[in-house]
Amino acid sequence: MILAGIILAEAAILAGKNAVQSQSYGPEARGGASRSEVIISDGKIDYPKVTQPEVFLALTPEAYAKYRHDLADDALLVVDESLEIGDDLPETVRVLRVPIIDSAVNTLKRPIVANIIALGVVAGVSSIVEKEYLEQAVLHRVPKGTEELNKQALELGFQLAADAVSGNK
Repeated sequence: MILAGIILAEAAILAGKNAVQSQSYGPEARGGASRSEVIISDGKIDYPKVTQPEVFLALTPEAYAKYRHDLADDALLVVDESLEIGDDLPETVRVLRVPIIDSAVNTLKRPIVANIIALGVVAGVSSIVEKEYLEQAVLHRVPKGTEELNKQALELGFQLAADAVSGNK
């Protein structure tokens, strides 16, 4: 998810906004909880860390368990549909369950693009950055030779967002 955070921040800057991105990793070499924070603002950003996320994306139980406690009361929580989240969230938190990992594995046949699908989902449901700027940033940041696959992943994320918001699956 680190790359997705970097791409989101770059897209915001391309859109003329101010953005800051930071990241942290668990002690595990692979598979542990990682965190990418992005702050996007039309104005000045006074503090470079997220204190209460308004949008929170969790694809793994480890990431959800470790970082969910900081959520703003009116946050949007986007989770992979396979993730069990319990019922102890404030009623004001909007939860959106989306088949991100399943779509990466079964639709695009490449699990590695789950982060780009997730980026499209978050942007699609939050309208935080326009699609054209996200696509530019994706094409700038992904490894050469994977541009078309990542464009498809981003597009799939936007479609999943539209389906989730309209209640379709």
